[in-house]
Amino acid sequence: MIVAPGRKQVLPLQPEFITPQDGHQKQDCETAAAKRWISQYGARYKALNTTLLGDDLYSRQPLCEQVIAAGLNFIFVCKPQSHPTLYDYLDGLDKTPASETLIVARRAGTKRATDTYRFVNQLPIRDHNDALQVNWCELISSGADGKVMYRNAFVSNHRISADNVVAIVAAGRARWKIENENNNTLKTKGYHLSHNFGHGQQHLSTLLASLNLLAFLFHTVLDMMDSKYQLIRSRLSSRKMFFQHIQALTCYHCFEHFDALLDFMIAGLEIDVPDSG
Repeated sequence: MIVAPGRKQVLPLQPEFITPQDGHQKQDCETAAAKRWISQYGARYKALNTTLLGDDLYSRQPLCEQVIAAGLNFIFVCKPQSHPTLYDYLDGLDKTPASETLIVARRAGTKRATDTYRFVNQLPIRDHNDALQVNWCELISSGADGKVMYRNAFVSNHRISADNVVAIVAAGRARWKIENENNNTLKTKGYHLSHNFGHGQQHLSTLLASLNLLAFLFHTVLDMMDSKYQLIRSRLSSRKMFFQHIQALTCYHCFEHFDALLDFMIAGLEIDVPDSG
């Protein structure tokens, strides 16, 4: 998915399914699928200065090296229990100038909160002579009473400074949009994604899932760029209701094209179309 902090839309990209591969003895996994995706599509997104996001599963040297070799960047979650060497170095640098801290006060609704960012550049990702050097940052958000509300840490190949640490953490946290704005939408907002699982003996389930992603991509692009689509969705804000209207109309009438359907819905809903002249 393409995600960005502050943007409600997410754009699906080509999926790489976690499924047994021909000629492989081992069971397929997320990391192996990610490596295949980078090999197949990485060059396409290199020119966009793309940064890949992922959870702690992906912050391992082989995958990070593949990301860099493909001309891409990464911001991956980095947990202490899976990166003991990196956090041992951090403990030794905690009170030195190499470890920097940025404190930002903000309001969370009617309450005050404090965001404490800590960052260090050039730490070994693992215990080995050829360990990849990565840049680490952490966010701890606490309330006025000092209670911690959020805590997470990331590693990246982007050099981190006081000028960009807030943006880097925001980008790393934007990964949750994949779950909220994509997965949850496909499962609960009228796309019925869960019904695609378990169908067929070979490729039917992945085909149906791909068609769902393709439909969601088209609807998202229309929501971003098509004025008629935007007008109708402003009136029918619920995706389910929007799809129900389309389903009912197309059951009884064959529209010449999609734009004709949108014109019919605008007229039926008595929506005032702004004068584009």
